[in-house]
Amino acid sequence: MPAIRTDGLTKYYGDVRGIEDLSLSVEEGEVFGFLGPNGAGKTTVIRTLLGFQSPTRGSATVLGADVEDAEALREARSRVGYLPSEPGFDERVTGRRLLEYHGELRGDTRSDELLELFDPPLDRPVGDYSRGNRQMLAIVLAFMHDPDLLIMDEPTSGLDPLKQETFLEFVRTERERGTTFFFSSHVLSEVRKVCDRVGIVRDGHLVEVSTVDSLLDRSGKQVRVTLGDSPDKGAFDLPGAHDVTVGGRTQWDDDENASREDGVTTVSFTYTGRYEPLLRRLLEHDLRDLAIEEAPLEDVFMRFYDTDAEETVERVEAEAEDA
Repeated sequence: MPAIRTDGLTKYYGDVRGIEDLSLSVEEGEVFGFLGPNGAGKTTVIRTLLGFQSPTRGSATVLGADVEDAEALREARSRVGYLPSEPGFDERVTGRRLLEYHGELRGDTRSDELLELFDPPLDRPVGDYSRGNRQMLAIVLAFMHDPDLLIMDEPTSGLDPLKQETFLEFVRTERERGTTFFFSSHVLSEVRKVCDRVGIVRDGHLVEVSTVDSLLDRSGKQVRVTLGDSPDKGAFDLPGAHDVTVGGRTQWDDDENASREDGVTTVSFTYTGRYEPLLRRLLEHDLRDLAIEEAPLEDVFMRFYDTDAEETVERVEAEAEDA
């Protein structure tokens, strides 16, 4: 049984769309990243899954409980940890008192272990906490009752780089124990480090669900070559070669040969085709250097937000499938 399932989930605020017709499934023991910029609908999904608001239409279940069945969802939420993007605490009390209070409400089996990793100043009032200390306290509170499912909204917000790495390593360890994670994020570097799959949401619509590796493979490689000659304009007119630039420019000189600087020509492009024809073409020239790198995940992600590039994306993916 999936830990989370939505079927046509839709939420409108009056005439304003939060999410529309969102269908996805998060399997038990999976780390699922929910990606999109602010305003895309990520928090709307989380609040609906937790029963903080009712869907306009469609359905969703969390650990088998219908989100519109208050009693069933209340029972399921005892096995859910929630980490909001902006934790709201009574700022007059100390972190230790909040820890005791949440332990009395939901149980506490792991706070000692968690406090060794995330160490907010428990004996100070929360109102004196930095943003990072608030986030560390929120992490401890979300995990202290050893939940089966963690729902998190921008979980590393406010953490310094060392604590971010500590948190991501903790997520990886918990996944090995079978814990399920569903978290929204726009920090793509952390998504790549821990997520099994990602869903990308744009304007309230789910536009892609895939593994990170699959997204990167479909987006091709970044190729940069240094040549000792001047290739003509059609030299890299290869199936799968896109956005060719020469010496940082897209234009050739008047005789339609690439302009050379310092005796060499640099050519860069995105490549989604097979390597054999590419290498054959390169060896027709005076090849001085070759670098092939994975496309940055940020570039992959932005493809889903560049509406002017949608036809290009479809063409690139079709060529990659045919190659």
